[in-house]
Order: sequence, then C-alpha cells, then structure tokens
Amino acid sequence: MSAGGRRTQPVLNPATGATLGQLPHATTADLDRALDAAAEAFPKWRAVPAFERGRIMKRAADIMRERAEQIARLATLEMGKPLGEARLEVQRSADIFEWYGEEARRTYGRVLAPRAAGQRFLVTKEPVGPVAAFGPWNFPTGNPGRKLGAAIAAGCPVIMKPAEEAPCAALEIARCLLDAGVAKGVCSIVFGVPAEVSSHLLATKVIRKMSFTGSTRVGKQLAELAARNMIRTTMELGGHAPVLVFDDVDLEHVLDLSATAKFRNAGQVCVSPTRFYVHESLYARFVEGFAARAKGIQVGDGMDESNRMGPLAHAGRVPFLEPLIDDARQRGAKVHAGGVRRAGPGNFFEPTVMSEVPCESRIMNEEPFGPVAMVNPFRTTEDAIAQANRLPYGLAAYAFTASSKVANRVAAEIESGMVGINSFLISVPESPFGGVKDSGHGSEEGIEGLEACLVTKFVTEA
Repeated sequence: MSAGGRRTQPVLNPATGATLGQLPHATTADLDRALDAAAEAFPKWRAVPAFERGRIMKRAADIMRERAEQIARLATLEMGKPLGEARLEVQRSADIFEWYGEEARRTYGRVLAPRAAGQRFLVTKEPVGPVAAFGPWNFPTGNPGRKLGAAIAAGCPVIMKPAEEAPCAALEIARCLLDAGVAKGVCSIVFGVPAEVSSHLLATKVIRKMSFTGSTRVGKQLAELAARNMIRTTMELGGHAPVLVFDDVDLEHVLDLSATAKFRNAGQVCVSPTRFYVHESLYARFVEGFAARAKGIQVGDGMDESNRMGPLAHAGRVPFLEPLIDDARQRGAKVHAGGVRRAGPGNFFEPTVMSEVPCESRIMNEEPFGPVAMVNPFRTTEDAIAQANRLPYGLAAYAFTASSKVANRVAAEIESGMVGINSFLISVPESPFGGVKDSGHGSEEGIEGLEACLVTKFVTEA
C-alpha cells in the first residue's frame, strides 16, 4: 500500500532482523485532521450514555478475545516476546476493556447537604476532553489497552501514538474498538518522529489530558510541554525495582518466582525485578540458584513456543546493556550467568545474573531494562529498606518473608507506587498502576485510571 508521499521507516523482526514492512509517518496535516476529528467527536461521544459506552467497550473485549491469536502473533513478530506471553497480554488487554466497560456506568457524583431551604448542592463528574496518549514498545497490546480503555469509557476521544517499532498490534486493538461501534473520531492512531508528534499535539488547545509511559527523561520533557496549556498528565515512567529476600523464606520457591519474573519479556518491563537484596544467610545459595535457572532458560525466536525468552525489541538495546555490565565488572562485580550478546542474527542477549555489584556502578543507578539481575547481600531490615529507597525511582518493589511484622513494615516504609509481598503480581485491571518520585504520578487502571479522565464540577441550585 502506498504511503502517499509520507516519510516511512522499516518495521523489523527483532529475532531475525528481517524487514516486516514500511510504516508511514503522520504529516502535520494528518495530525491536524486527528485533532479536528477528536474535537468534533468529543461533544457527541460524551453525550452517549455511559451504559452504552460500556456495552461498546465490552463488545470490543469480546472481539479482541476472538482475534487473540492473530494479534498475539503480530506482537511477537514485531516486538519479539514469546508467543505465550503475547497471548496473555492480549487477554489481559481484553480484561481491561471489559472492566472499564463495567466501570463506565459508575462515574458517580454526590449530593451535599444544603445550607438553607430550597438549595441543592451537586458534585458531578464529566469527561475531561480529548486525550493524547503515548505508549512504548514493550507491551504492544497492553499499553494501548490501558490508554484507550479508560479514556474512551469515560467519554473522551483519544489520539494515540504507539511505538513505531511495534505498530500493527496496536492498530489491531484500535480496530477492535472501531468494529465494536466506537464512533468516528473517538479513536485515532498516528505514528511519526516522537518529539515531532508530541510537540504538535500538546501545542494545541484541543488536548485536555496526556497519558505517557516511557523514560523519566522524556516524561519530564513532555510534562513541560503539557504545562504550557495546563494539560492534565498521567505519567508512568522509569523503574529499577528492588526485591528484598529475608532469611525465613522458602528459597527454592522464591528463586523459581524470581527467575520467571525477571526474564519475562527479556526484562523489558518497567516493573521488572532488577535489584535483588538477599539476607546474608541465604545470599550464596540464592546467587547459585538464580544463575542456574538463568542458564537453563531457552532463548530464541518468540514464534517457537519452546523458547522461554525472546530477543530484545530493537538493536539499540544490546549496545546499551554491554557498557553497563562492563562498568560493573570493572568495579568488581561478578557475572555468574550471561553477560553477553548471543552470536548470530537477531537482538539476543543472554539471561544475566551478577553479584557483589557496587552501589556506585552505573547499572545499580540506571534502569537496565533488559534481562539482567543484580544480587547483593544485606544484614538488617533497616539496611534492606534503605537500599530499596536509595534511588529516585518508585514504581514497583517486592519483598519475600514469612513474617507478617516484616511484611507490614516493608509495605509501609518502601517508597513505591506498587509493592508485592511474596508475589510478583502487582497489576490487575481493577487496581491502580503507577509510581512515585521520578517514576511518575497518577495511575492507570482501576477507578483511579477512570478518574484521571474525568473532571469534577460543583453545581449549586437555589
């Protein structure tokens, strides 16, 4: 299909390096058409009863489940994750649509007690307006599910720019919405140079809300752009999640959970467990067991269902990881598994486990966003919590202990938007997903995600 004279960029299969197709970039005129369409659609879509919007969202969820295999295969081809993970991601996105379809009717306000006879005080909730949403490549269906689900259910049109590295899966999620009956102009998908698209969309008065998932650096730049027009923002930014392993745990069970969670999606997950702090009495056995599990992971093309870990999403990720690991080695860290790229085609990096990693090393301060785990010992609970809170990130944190007292203390004292105790499951559609400190503000999913797309109005009658 012709790009109509637009700039294009290749979409590559990260497992082979093969070109899957050419992606057209939106022109300035394309972006203006999307803005005009959103502005025109807003008064009409907000007037659709919440019950009907909810029915459409649930219908979209059903369509997504029917097309799950096709969508999952596209996501694996574009992004590289194992097909089994891609299937689960599509199903979870369908669950998000379904949940928001049910929650749409619960945009409640309240009635306040009047101050005098004949008065009426009302608090109402209304759609904030057109939303600009920007998503990364690591979850090609999950990120569109989160960003489109809440806004459209709340009554807001969305202009979304998914990642250019994995466009087709996101387009299929949008197609499910359109086929379910979402009105014209309510859902637009655009691609292009990220800085050009974001600066154009956020410079207009049409956009009333922005949702961004990505790095802290880019998030701060977008927040500055949004502030010029007082655009409301939800930011899910970088993470560097700590895991505290206390001396009273079932070690083999924790190791099994840790290896599965760490190397899911090749570690390309904002909430991926990364910095493991293990009580000194278990430390040596933990390092040995973690390394053995990492070496046993079969790495390869995600389309082969025997592989448990796929490639990194694009070629730039491999040369990003290598200097981080080299820096840690030079400072005295030990590499027990992996630490190198895999020979041959594709962006493959071996599952990596490191120990005795100095706090001043780059990898202990910069999010690696890859299949790398750093393991260090701790002696006291105070030391463990201090290490967990040492960085400016606060997206996710985890702890494993059999003590309810320790669990309660960790949950209370760790500075993080999400904390998993004896579990790496920290996200379901009905729970808020978001961080604190440099990991962002606001939440997606849960009632908080819907609230982020609503404004509060106070009405008095006399």
